[in-house]
Amino acid sequence: MTAAPVPALLVLEDGRTFRGASYGAVGETFGEAVFNTGMTGYQETLTDPSYHRQVVVMTAPHVGNTGVNGEDPESSRIWVSGYVVRNPARLPSSWRSTGSLDDDLTAQGVVGIRGVDTRALTRHLRERGAMKVGIFSGDLLGDLDGLQARVDASPPMEGADLAHEVTTAHPYVVPALGERRFVVAALDLGIKTSTPRYLAGRGCEVHVLPATTSGADLLALAPDGVFLSNGPGDPATTDGPVAAARAVLEADVPLFGICFGNQILGRALGLGTYKLRYGHRGMNQPVQDRRTGRVSVTSHNHGFAVDAPLDGPLDTPYGPVEVSHVDLNDDVVEGLRCLQARAFSVQYHPEAAPGPHDATGLFDAFAALMEG
Repeated sequence: MTAAPVPALLVLEDGRTFRGASYGAVGETFGEAVFNTGMTGYQETLTDPSYHRQVVVMTAPHVGNTGVNGEDPESSRIWVSGYVVRNPARLPSSWRSTGSLDDDLTAQGVVGIRGVDTRALTRHLRERGAMKVGIFSGDLLGDLDGLQARVDASPPMEGADLAHEVTTAHPYVVPALGERRFVVAALDLGIKTSTPRYLAGRGCEVHVLPATTSGADLLALAPDGVFLSNGPGDPATTDGPVAAARAVLEADVPLFGICFGNQILGRALGLGTYKLRYGHRGMNQPVQDRRTGRVSVTSHNHGFAVDAPLDGPLDTPYGPVEVSHVDLNDDVVEGLRCLQARAFSVQYHPEAAPGPHDATGLFDAFAALMEG
């Protein structure tokens, strides 16, 4: 006999509520409500450290169809604070599946909710912006005013320095595939498993280092290049990696940053950052390379962006810098290119986990920069 569904309630910061049933663990959770427009790749999304302290709303109506496996995770655990779906799969169907998504969420203590009108919820977040949220299930649904007060008291994403909560505790090395051509020092701000693999495939021996690593310690490895990874939180509060990036720029060592690393490079160059209304999260963002005119479909996960004018090179302490890429949906800065210093960055995820492979050539560009 199938167990009766456990009632669940989603409470937004602005007072709107959505009722459904528990999905995953029963209990309560808090975070920032954001939506992801990917049709697939839910396992990579859940295990992406960039989603730390976020409650992810999936716009795709069916989630969990292919179950879970041990090959697709991008880290050792699920990082999202909560999960919101409309119609979860009742039975996964894939030759790669080793279990169900529901069971995996339960085993890792991730509180979720199903049966929610995710279209209405997404439209609400698009109109009102990302905001604080709580999910409550089981015996926690009594006092709505009390639940609302707990959501209001939960910490906001603005001002949150989270990279140090997701970074590796100890350095480790991913060896090059084939001949070792380069040594890369990768600052782990929330790095995904697939990123060092892409670098290793270009002949890079990748030294993955904690987010607390100083610029001097980065350079002590005598790297051919430095990589700034993706990660969670407000870049305006993450000062240590900014100082490390400035040390790399001053040493004229090739530098490549993605996602959060793009924002860190922007700050190192003297630019500001700001919070987007609801961010970019999914695998279908059209980004144009302003130098070539080429448009790539890209994978995103960010709620903050670099504040830089699109017209003309910018004067910085490290020479002129141009906005190299722009999002065609909203003109958000999607990349920076230094015209004298050997550094560049993009706001999206070229490692395609999950997502399209349009931008994987950026790893080749980094290798060429190190070689040249």
